[in-house]
Amino acid sequence: MSVDPSRRRVLGAAALTATAAVVAPAVLTPAGRAEAAAPAVRPQGEPRRLATVTPDDPRYEELVTGVNQRWVGTPGQVYVPGSTADVVTAVRETVRAGRRLSIRSGGHCLADLVFNAEVESVVDLSTMTAVSYDPTLRAFEVEAGATLLNVYDALYKGWGVTIPGGLCYSVGIGGHVSGGGFGLLSRSHGLTVDHLYGIEVVVVDAQGEVRVVTATREADDPNRDLWWGYSGGGGGNFGVITRYWFRSPDATGTDPGRQLVTPPEAVLISAVRIPWTTLTEDRFAALLRNTGAWFEANSAPDSRYTALSGSFSLTHRSSGSVTVVTQIDAGLPDAVQLLDSYLTAILDGVGVDPAALPAPLRLPWLRATRYLGTASAIGDNPAVRSDNHSAYLLKGFTEEQAAVVYRYLTSDQISNPNAMVVINLVGGRIGAVAPQDTAVAQRAAVLKVLYQSLWTDPADDDANTAWATGLYREVYAGTGGVPVPDGRTDGCYINYPDTALDGAASNTSGIPWSVLYHGVNYPRLQQVKARWDPTDFFRHPLSVRLPGQ
Repeated sequence: MSVDPSRRRVLGAAALTATAAVVAPAVLTPAGRAEAAAPAVRPQGEPRRLATVTPDDPRYEELVTGVNQRWVGTPGQVYVPGSTADVVTAVRETVRAGRRLSIRSGGHCLADLVFNAEVESVVDLSTMTAVSYDPTLRAFEVEAGATLLNVYDALYKGWGVTIPGGLCYSVGIGGHVSGGGFGLLSRSHGLTVDHLYGIEVVVVDAQGEVRVVTATREADDPNRDLWWGYSGGGGGNFGVITRYWFRSPDATGTDPGRQLVTPPEAVLISAVRIPWTTLTEDRFAALLRNTGAWFEANSAPDSRYTALSGSFSLTHRSSGSVTVVTQIDAGLPDAVQLLDSYLTAILDGVGVDPAALPAPLRLPWLRATRYLGTASAIGDNPAVRSDNHSAYLLKGFTEEQAAVVYRYLTSDQISNPNAMVVINLVGGRIGAVAPQDTAVAQRAAVLKVLYQSLWTDPADDDANTAWATGLYREVYAGTGGVPVPDGRTDGCYINYPDTALDGAASNTSGIPWSVLYHGVNYPRLQQVKARWDPTDFFRHPLSVRLPGQ
């Protein structure tokens, strides 16, 4: 998944220290890059062997659920590999046994794509976390089980670089990247996949043979279509991704420090809390109206505001306030003026005096990333349950939609401070890439919205899912209960999966879920599926279907 918005509600001072093991990189074959070299051996100690965890193992309960505790699996075995060779062994055993397989990276899948009644075996990549630099490819190698903060720490402390990935520290990079990936640096540097150079994938052919394939974005790579499919098509579609290589398209020379994004040395962080006691319906409508108008006007790839990003956490009235979090590169000569101008425009008519706001907090970039990404009690609660729905916005909310959002956020239907609408700020350099250059079709969006409720007691499931689902369907009631690709909205984000989009009761638009998530790119994704997973071995409720299905 990309950014976990619940972590933006409270800005605490918690910190997480993560370290990354380093392995020798795999080598791509010069004449086509079709097969990977033998998996690298870890230089420190004996390499950990494949673990197979069954229901009688004390580790089992830990390994059959992800971040959303609504979804708990009952697989016969969970494979925990330590290398690509282990993944091959696990997949081959599963194929030969005729079992249904699912794949887990960091465990942040919000829907039941990994854990559901049909899954009989799981490959859990969460111990494959190495980060290293491959000088032969001039690219950074990251194993698919690494979590985002682990990656940020390793890249920045080791080489002074980063990827423009999500804010939530504990998201696994495996699913995050395959779905596109975005975060606070994306308005400046594009999506995570815009810096994806190559992938290593364990695939199953038409005869049931299991092999390791590598693919890069190089124009002459015969496997480039597999790279493209995983540049935003979502996880679990074509095989098991075991590692990524990252290098920015404009990288030059051989210095590792010039191969990826250089983040700001420091950033300014503003957190504006607007109490619900002062937030009338008119003021709330003004906040949404201002936000839409500002980002429609300031989201071009060459906008002077691309270095500004953040999110709006519009939490239920029971939370006490809504929060507007903004980050901007502190190194810009006019950073303070740009931030002030933005906040003045956003807060106009909202009942908050921008001149009375405290000065923004200045922090080194990595410290700010840790600070924002780890400060959420509910997000770190191991019992958290959630219901989630998404939309890409080409324009801001209409007045009618703003009224619906206000009504739900002030409703007595529930009393949950973690029921929310989160507005993520996109646009900028994301729009500099054409919709078909990667598998992410929604390049023109200026806002990405998550309708979400989080809670911990199973007894509250019905009330919270009814609230979040009802809000989402009513906001888009004019287009069949979903954000259809038109002049105002542009479908949904695959890393915020919603399996109900495949049901006629929830989606009456006539637009299939595949178009909502993948737009014009879906037929091409089906061709990738036909080549690399012709038996549909890798599948889940929202996976790419074979042509004709």
